[in-house]
Amino acid sequence: MSALDDEARAILATNDRGGYTVPTHGLYPYQWNWDSVFAAIGFAEHDMERAWVEIETLFSGQWENGMVPHIIFHQVDPSYFPGPDVWRGIGPLPSSGISQPPIAATFVRWLAEKDGAFAPRAEALIPRLMDWHRWFMTWRCERGAIVVTHPWETGRDNCPDWDGPFAAIEPEGVEQYYRRDTTHVIEEERPRRYDYDRYLYLVKLGAESGWDEAYLRQANPFRVADPTMTFTLLRSCRDLRAMAEEFGLETAEIDGWIKTMEEGAELLWNDDAATYDCYDLRAEKHTGVVSNASFLSWYAGVGGDRMMPHLERITGLEPFFIPSTDPEHEAYEPKRYWRGPVWAMMNMLIARGLADAGHGDWAGKITENTRAMIAGNGFAEYFDPRDGAPAGGRNFTWTAAVWLAWASATTGEKLWAA
Repeated sequence: MSALDDEARAILATNDRGGYTVPTHGLYPYQWNWDSVFAAIGFAEHDMERAWVEIETLFSGQWENGMVPHIIFHQVDPSYFPGPDVWRGIGPLPSSGISQPPIAATFVRWLAEKDGAFAPRAEALIPRLMDWHRWFMTWRCERGAIVVTHPWETGRDNCPDWDGPFAAIEPEGVEQYYRRDTTHVIEEERPRRYDYDRYLYLVKLGAESGWDEAYLRQANPFRVADPTMTFTLLRSCRDLRAMAEEFGLETAEIDGWIKTMEEGAELLWNDDAATYDCYDLRAEKHTGVVSNASFLSWYAGVGGDRMMPHLERITGLEPFFIPSTDPEHEAYEPKRYWRGPVWAMMNMLIARGLADAGHGDWAGKITENTRAMIAGNGFAEYFDPRDGAPAGGRNFTWTAAVWLAWASATTGEKLWAA
């Protein structure tokens, strides 16, 4: 494994832009929110100082209202669309106007526990983390679950959960545009133009409102309660509370957030499909998709083993798992982005949740399967569950990072032992 460990470190070094990493050269030339947090745990394997700088740089783009953007445009690169001129963010740095899964508090806690000398860095981030979580609870909490106003916010850009909500949107007023992503990755592995028209319509709606959350709560046709956001924020609140308690800080507000989301997780439970899935608040119905996000329930500490029947079923359908969409779902596409491919970093979160819930056997099975997938196919953005074939971008930061922090048999035990 040592050669792969070295390759993973080299990928992080190549994608390092001095204080932040890009997900991969060309396709994604900026700092992405949760990509950056994953990068930090990769750096932690060999350079703890660099790990902390990664997260601190991310929070340098935090808005006054507490929101941490999903993209920070540190240096303008015309190769990416839509850029800062389209987003018109209102933060201290050019940025997008939406957020991404809030995994940072959990990772900050793990980094601080790995090396206590950095505890003051964790303590300094607590007010910023509090502000970010408070923004979610103020503007994005509906019936106790966390909603999104754009698919990109979840990280699962084109998953079948959005097919229903998108069918109700007519993307009026979207000007002609040129997609550059398909010059880096073949079209069958990327979202369709139909999706992009609606992505850009929602960006236009937000930008023209000055990213007024009160207005968007009423006007945005896309408002969907999401397992990724709810489960990652719930887990992060638990870890934020643990850090606050350790530093002698008040925890009552966080306790309230945790209680609200524990109860709100029930909105995401679909009795008919016996799964956690998205809930479309505009249509008042579940989306009916078992996704890899459904299995983050263990990571959040909710639902007991409700998802175990689906886990047992889905991991038996393809050689590599966990696919981003149930292979038995009619919308399953094993090579198209979030409509089927396996994502190593999601596997890491799922495995961690299973381990924490006492399912070390399942955590080990997912770890070994992911290890074999990466070892056989390289550090791709995502992978075809049928044969592990690489797809999307190559030399990808978060795949290299989770290899070093978790999947590698030689380095993963250092931070992510189950």
